[in-house]
Amino acid sequence: MKFNGRAFVFGDDIDTDAIIPARYLNTTDPAALAAHAMEDADPAFAQKVKAGDVIVAGKNFGCGSSREHAPVAIRAAGVGVVAAKSFARIFYRNAFNTGLILVECPEAGTGFADEEAVEVDLSAGTVTNQTTGKVYAFEPIPAFMLELASDGGLIPHLMKKRAASSR
Repeated sequence: MKFNGRAFVFGDDIDTDAIIPARYLNTTDPAALAAHAMEDADPAFAQKVKAGDVIVAGKNFGCGSSREHAPVAIRAAGVGVVAAKSFARIFYRNAFNTGLILVECPEAGTGFADEEAVEVDLSAGTVTNQTTGKVYAFEPIPAFMLELASDGGLIPHLMKKRAASSR
């Protein structure tokens, strides 16, 4: 599976309040959350991001509260994958549970400028800056985690498994 798009670069310690500000937590509607994704970190993000684009970030992306709204907002905005030096553990789990794919790639966090062309190849375990030609490797995501995310998250995944077992 590959994702091709533009890189949206964020630094270290991007917390869930920067991903989706608390003032928008009165809804769980993915489209409404997407309209405000990353608003406090980059007010124009939701208007600029397109399907398949990639967030590239520093360490501890998704720190802060355990709200599931944060990965839902990012995914609903069209982000295909987030590549960061590291992730807050609860955000990491919430992301896969809501269908957002994350890759831990320490070198990629400093290898991009905003809106440079990026390709994330999950099979090859690479993040490529297509503008500069630099390639960064990451540890492969376990197959069961990719299946979970590909199914749209934990609930759709379990529904799929249940339907398959009832045949």
